[in-house]
Amino acid sequence: MNLEGVNNREELKEFFSAGQTLLLDKPLTWTSFDVVKKIRNAIKIKKVGHAGTLDPLATGLLIVCTGKKTKTIDSIQAQYKEYTGVIGIGKTTPSYDLETEYDSENDISHLTESDIQKAVNPFLGDISQVPPMHSAIKVDGQRVYELARQGKTIELKSREVTIHEFELTKIELPDVHFRIKCTKGTYIRSIANDFGKELGVGGHLKELRRTKIGDFNVDDAMSVEEVIASIKSINA
Repeated sequence: MNLEGVNNREELKEFFSAGQTLLLDKPLTWTSFDVVKKIRNAIKIKKVGHAGTLDPLATGLLIVCTGKKTKTIDSIQAQYKEYTGVIGIGKTTPSYDLETEYDSENDISHLTESDIQKAVNPFLGDISQVPPMHSAIKVDGQRVYELARQGKTIELKSREVTIHEFELTKIELPDVHFRIKCTKGTYIRSIANDFGKELGVGGHLKELRRTKIGDFNVDDAMSVEEVIASIKSINA
């Protein structure tokens, strides 16, 4: 984000209304909407949106578009995503991540590194996966995570996604470190849960970081604090 030549609040509003694509490194525990709200409040225009949700317990690349650039959100969302993270083997949670407490635990002492590497194969290419109950999908106008928090469960339909690459970068049981390149709509939490099922011991997502969306890279992203500070320096 280059604010060179922007000297006052009116020019700042014009700059963002004309359309900007902001690469942000979302911090842990923030929702994607938290980030959008921060940016919107700072730049004082309504047309601000993000190009692909990141869960509160995930960090990494969140693309925020402003003004006329909000028209590009759909095309950005359609691009492939790349993630790194950690799957915890042997324990499961209802949310498939650490948002909820463990609800099962199994012995993993019999698993070999070869067993774990082989478990990757069923997840490569076109696969069918069921989204987590603790997700932002709407059913009859209501977010399913809201139903889950009320103790309700519904049968979610499976969806087709493509896993282009699934690499195990380090195995230190119970932790399995990975890198995944996948299509839009892939739930990495579901992969973690299903990967544990494939091994017969269960699993959950312990850490997740989005590193790429198409050609956009988190290495080029700014922190939310850096962006807000730059904006405030103009508003001062």
